[in-house]
Amino acid sequence: LSHGSPMLALTASPARDFLSGLAARLERPRAILVASAHWETRSPALSAPAVNETIYDFYGFPPELYAMTYPAPGAPALAARAAAMLAAAGLDATIDPARGLDHGAWSPLSLLYPAHDIPVAQIAMQTPRGPAHHLALGAALAGLRAEGVLIIGSGSFTHNLGRLRDPRQDAPAPPDVTAFAAWMDTALRANDRDALIAYRAKAPFASMQHPTEEHLLPLFVAMGAGGPAAKVERLHASASHGVLRMDAYAFQ
Repeated sequence: LSHGSPMLALTASPARDFLSGLAARLERPRAILVASAHWETRSPALSAPAVNETIYDFYGFPPELYAMTYPAPGAPALAARAAAMLAAAGLDATIDPARGLDHGAWSPLSLLYPAHDIPVAQIAMQTPRGPAHHLALGAALAGLRAEGVLIIGSGSFTHNLGRLRDPRQDAPAPPDVTAFAAWMDTALRANDRDALIAYRAKAPFASMQHPTEEHLLPLFVAMGAGGPAAKVERLHASASHGVLRMDAYAFQ
């Protein structure tokens, strides 16, 4: 899922409409594990509070956004299960018993499951380790899907905030944004994982869309969790303020 600006939770947009209707297309999960671009650690880590605190990891937004809360139950058992699965794959993980939900998690979840009654845990990104590492993280956790866990990668299909200048929600996407999104879509639908892992060298304008990688890496976690032969479906495609692509994919 692409979560875009924190204002996603409040501002009308095609992406917001999509997320508000997505839960109706999914089987209700027993628990949710979110790989969020907004939690970065040096080695794998999972969150496991009893109740999730709402983290406001942004500044300069309207008071209404800071008044929002998403006190979903924590998922300590899920965190422990995921840590064991990662360890079995040679990816030792720590568990943080205090970390709550950053906006990469609570903003889209507030639209998917506004009742905040499903237990949620997060898994952190190790950005310097790149796409292959995050694909392996997801692959190690693939078995959770059969246990009723919804695995979400929450980032942004394109994410260069230095280019975010047009205040119009429906501003047209520049050609380079469209070209990058089209290349990614073709590679994803073909399940061309070698090309996707090397997207930075192969995709047009890749470094312009992602000066840093943390917002694309959750996609690789979701892809890995879908399994090597996953059916890839594009669930949504739109742009916010022209330069933020809000595309979403399912791997199953």
